[in-house]
Amino acid sequence: MIDWLRINFNEVQPDKALAIRAIRHLKKREKIKLFSPDISQMRAAEGRWYEALVYEMLLDIAKKSDRIGAVVRKGADAPFPPDEILLGQNGLFYSTRGDIKLRGNGQDLAEFDLMLLDDTGAVAFGEIVTSPSDIKKMEEEILYKKRILGYLFGQATVPFMLFSSVDISRTTAAKRLMRQHGSTIIVTRSCEELKSLLRMHDTRGIPRKPVRNAKLIDLHAVQPKRPFDYRQLHDRRRDRVLEALVKKESTETLKKADDIPPIVKKIIFGALYPSGIRALCRETEFSIRDHMYSCNDVLDHFSKVIIAADLPGYEPVIYLRLKHKKEYLKMVPTRGGGFKVESKRSVRMKGFFLWLESVEPTLGANITTRFVDQFIKQ
Repeated sequence: MIDWLRINFNEVQPDKALAIRAIRHLKKREKIKLFSPDISQMRAAEGRWYEALVYEMLLDIAKKSDRIGAVVRKGADAPFPPDEILLGQNGLFYSTRGDIKLRGNGQDLAEFDLMLLDDTGAVAFGEIVTSPSDIKKMEEEILYKKRILGYLFGQATVPFMLFSSVDISRTTAAKRLMRQHGSTIIVTRSCEELKSLLRMHDTRGIPRKPVRNAKLIDLHAVQPKRPFDYRQLHDRRRDRVLEALVKKESTETLKKADDIPPIVKKIIFGALYPSGIRALCRETEFSIRDHMYSCNDVLDHFSKVIIAADLPGYEPVIYLRLKHKKEYLKMVPTRGGGFKVESKRSVRMKGFFLWLESVEPTLGANITTRFVDQFIKQ
């Protein structure tokens, strides 16, 4: 299937009718922004439209080959409303806008721009890009997706397609990805050239309506063959790392392969008792809106401090729960050794927010000091 798509995908060049059909996947405000004079807004809407266009091209070309067994519904073709996000939710689900999400304990672990089956029933996925920026981060995400789909579906190889409106085939990251068995890159015409098929008035009056296609299947037909309890796997990994911290084992020891499936992306160690917060404040500092927060400031303004680490590198992360707002500040390390606000976590990220809300204080000064020594100072 991968070889056939690489050879044949660009044989079907989109026309105006197909370009207009792709608009049905966009929300009303995205249709307006598609021709916005604000470049950043226009590029974001253009990226969503291009992703929809590649999906529509795939639907058309799937009819021409038995090597493509099925294409998973997404966007306007996804059932609505989607399943409610719940703590403890594991598997593949649709978001409110029809994106395909893999969840673990309600948290979004990965998003798949495209998902399809080949003629043997093997699960494959596609990534769609419109810019060469952040390609290193994209490479890490793709390798994670290949690894987790291989584990969940029992596949030694997970076929993968990278669709791009810019030629990134010569980048180091893309070359590494293409060396992965069962992978290909398909470069289409540029977004600017493809969007020239449209005029602003073409975006009006396009209903968000599902299409009929014999190759389309619902996401519920593609659930993992190997059911998983992400929270259980997470807690096993967390307990193993906490034990290693107590024993003062090195970070390199923690990175060695073991019997726990490598699908946990982040370890949430737990919330800190006041003694743990004071130990953390003695060793590091927090910068919020250019203001340095003392230990008393942290205790006054935040009801909860949670320590965590992103895998596989064990980069430290701290979440601060605001007292008077349902929101966490995600704090990441600075070059000077302190922490600064990278982003916020609110009820908009419902699954992960519910997980953070469920975390109770369990960690005191001793384990917090070990966390600082192992993951922050090093």
